[in-house]
Order: sequence, then C-alpha cells, then structure tokens
Amino acid sequence: MSAIFKMNLRCGRQGDLQGIFIADKQEVDNLITSKKEIYFGEVLGKHSEVVAYLTHDEIKMVSDNPSVVGLFQELNMQCGYNPFSYIEEDGE
Repeated sequence: MSAIFKMNLRCGRQGDLQGIFIADKQEVDNLITSKKEIYFGEVLGKHSEVVAYLTHDEIKMVSDNPSVVGLFQELNMQCGYNPFSYIEEDGE
C-alpha cells in the first residue's frame, strides 16, 4: 500500500537532505531493514559525497489515507530528495 513519507537526513556540518514523496510501505521497510546503500553523490557541494543507510528515525510516514495519497499524487506535491532515486544497484 502506498503512503506519503517524509525524509530528513542530517549530514553534519554539510547540511541536511529532506524530501517528501510517495512510496510503498513495504518497500520503505525493506530499504531500512536491508541497510541498502543510498548514494546521493555530491548534493551538498563539492567533495560532500553523501552516502546513507536510512533508519526509522530519518524517514517517517505522513499518511496512508488513500484520498490524501491520491490528492498528493494528483497535485504532484513531491519535492526534495526521494531516496529510491539514489539506490545503487549491484554492478553500477
């Protein structure tokens, strides 16, 4: 089941990465429990090299109400960073 999630990843003195996006609840749980590497690259400036393994403290479900999720998607309200766009697959 899809839900709206909010990510807030603290990267020390370099800054923070934030995003709000729609994802499947099971996929988010798998991302956290598998400790899959997420490579954001140099998104916080030259030589920043942001690599993360998300925890439950860094990604929270906002709503799984189907009407809210549908409206969020219809209005294209996703913004910021979606960690699923930065997952490094084996062999890349």
